Amino acid sequence: MVDPRTPVIVGVGQFTERLDDPGYRGMSAVDLATEAVRAALADTGADVAEVARAIEVFAGLRQFEICTPFADPPLGASDNYVRSVAKRVGADPARAVLEPIGGNGSQKVVTEFAGVIAAGDIEVALVLGSEPGSTAKYFSNRADKPDFTERVGGQLEDRGYGFEQYMSEYTAKHGLTGAPVQYGLLDNARRARLGLGVADYRRAMAELFAPFSKVAAKNPFSSSPVERSVDEIVTVTDENRMICDPYPRYLVARDTVNQGAAVLVMSVAAAARLGVPEERWVYLRGHADQTEQDLLDRVDLDVSVSARQAVAEALRVAGIGIDDVATFDLYSCFPFPVFAVCDETGVAPDDPRGLTLTGGLPYFGGPGNSYSLHGIAETVAEMRDKPGAFGLVGANGGVMSKYSVGVYSTEPADWAPDRSRELQADIAALPTIPVTRNADGRGTIETYSVRYDWPEITGVVIGRLDADGSRFMALSTDERLMALMTEGDPLGAKITVTADGDVNRAQLA
Repeated sequence: MVDPRTPVIVGVGQFTERLDDPGYRGMSAVDLATEAVRAALADTGADVAEVARAIEVFAGLRQFEICTPFADPPLGASDNYVRSVAKRVGADPARAVLEPIGGNGSQKVVTEFAGVIAAGDIEVALVLGSEPGSTAKYFSNRADKPDFTERVGGQLEDRGYGFEQYMSEYTAKHGLTGAPVQYGLLDNARRARLGLGVADYRRAMAELFAPFSKVAAKNPFSSSPVERSVDEIVTVTDENRMICDPYPRYLVARDTVNQGAAVLVMSVAAAARLGVPEERWVYLRGHADQTEQDLLDRVDLDVSVSARQAVAEALRVAGIGIDDVATFDLYSCFPFPVFAVCDETGVAPDDPRGLTLTGGLPYFGGPGNSYSLHGIAETVAEMRDKPGAFGLVGANGGVMSKYSVGVYSTEPADWAPDRSRELQADIAALPTIPVTRNADGRGTIETYSVRYDWPEITGVVIGRLDADGSRFMALSTDERLMALMTEGDPLGAKITVTADGDVNRAQLA
């Protein structure tokens, strides 16, 4: 017996549309999410219409196409994404919420509204997300492109864009305008700590991700269900071109997808009243959310304190240890987020339990901020098939900036609060590294990436000034330094840096 307010996941749904599908329809973000929500409603095993009417909160995860105020969605969009979906499934929630950007958002929002249910403030909530990026790209230069504009109005709690948490004017001017280059800095920092060469580390990344592709190849919701060997992932070709060092394309999250997912959570009392069979109930047994220091403030760029603390706290709340976890789905936009959790928990990269249930973002697909909804959906399905087992979902946002963890099981237990707020004080108390914005003098490369995705191949450096040990960023197209960055190993190399207006320029010393 558990408290009747205890939240349970009772329905999950996923949907994927591929360009080469025989029945490809070119669906909007709203339509993709609607298919996933319909699947989640059906997954409850209860009366679909009755359950839809009972939903009090629809919480949506923001798509890439509406992530900034700087550009309009290429094919148009709804003025209220969340209520457009609700309307299509016969729901009229009292509250509609649109979350800021961040891949941690899927788990964060599920945890948030599970807590609201446990407090007795509501009984039923739905979390949904979708991305139509593949369709947007397909129609970008076509005269017959659809118009996805909708005007539905209604209440919407728009929590803002949130991108300002992940970048600053200073980092943007120094090339950190996309995820591959940002994570390239982190993976190369980790390589420096381990003392591995370029080729050895790239093979380690490929060995980590090849098993992910094997899972994706068997997943009917994958955007790219193709198994890749270690050699395929390692070898740079026209198809597997370099994006940003150290990543060829097969190590990079696949963001041109058409995918949707939804998770339905309600109180035990509501589930019983609405006729959801108990075998559909999955409990959120552990949970935690942590926020990292800003990128340049971190003393160590090769670790994730937020992931360490979030995983440990979620396991504590669940009352289990890492060895008790039966399944994992770890956010895998690039190798670093997976390695970071492995490093902190002692889970081996080749752990026989596997580290993904979906197949990972480069192969299953990386539907923006909503990827981990798919991870939760797969975990719920696995827990139903393995009664009493525990599954862990790790969701990452920003530049390893936020980490949210959920531990799921059919094993009943009352809702237990976590100590995320108290633990956050530990991160706030960490030391920081001083940053020199306009740097001049000699320095050392701490970590680096190379932007192959720019018109001119450009090096991106985080370094330390010899004079005072302060950190700086710099760009480089210096011929000698670029040769070292693209053909050798510049970690620890001596450079000179010069301030050029708002941008620092580096060359080999």
